Amino acid sequence: MRKQILCVFILIIPLIGYSQDNFSAKFFGFSFHPDGDVNANNMPTKVDRNGVLVVNLGMYFGYENFVYKDKLSVKTAIAFYSDCGGLFSGLIHVGFRGLILEYEKFSINGGLGPTFIYRRSWYSKFDDYVNSGFYSGNETDFWQYKFLWYGGELEFNYKLNNSLDFSTTFIPGYPKLLELSFGVRYRFKKIPKVN
Repeated sequence: MRKQILCVFILIIPLIGYSQDNFSAKFFGFSFHPDGDVNANNMPTKVDRNGVLVVNLGMYFGYENFVYKDKLSVKTAIAFYSDCGGLFSGLIHVGFRGLILEYEKFSINGGLGPTFIYRRSWYSKFDDYVNSGFYSGNETDFWQYKFLWYGGELEFNYKLNNSLDFSTTFIPGYPKLLELSFGVRYRFKKIPKVN
């Protein structure tokens, strides 16, 4: 686990200083389990009894640096939230993103890259917890975690003015989990390059 965390931080550190093109802050939002979840009884904020829709309370922050025009970027993101069981969780993501569609004030971006997801171990709180095999970690570990080389997202943006967008992020982890967050994206003014 330490090697995976170190790998993500090595990728993030050089980008943080250069990520000035936009900043996102979002309410981290909702989780969808399309087939329900075997641990639904342990989800205090579930909307239905099978745990298909669960409210997660938390925040998502992202920095994005465009490396090719306004079409291709590198994004770093971090989120802290209460997971479906009401325990502390988070994620760290670094990835490439591309513009998929732009029409007047609306745009869609898609991204792909390594993602590290962690949470307080459910073994510590729930006696009837059933491990689905998604997270690593056992009964004696303080944390459960998952490292994905292919973590992705879709971001939908609507321009409110010259520098601020309403922004929604959709993280497709089908078939186990789909996540949705809402917030704003602030676009920094472009600084002309000096030759």
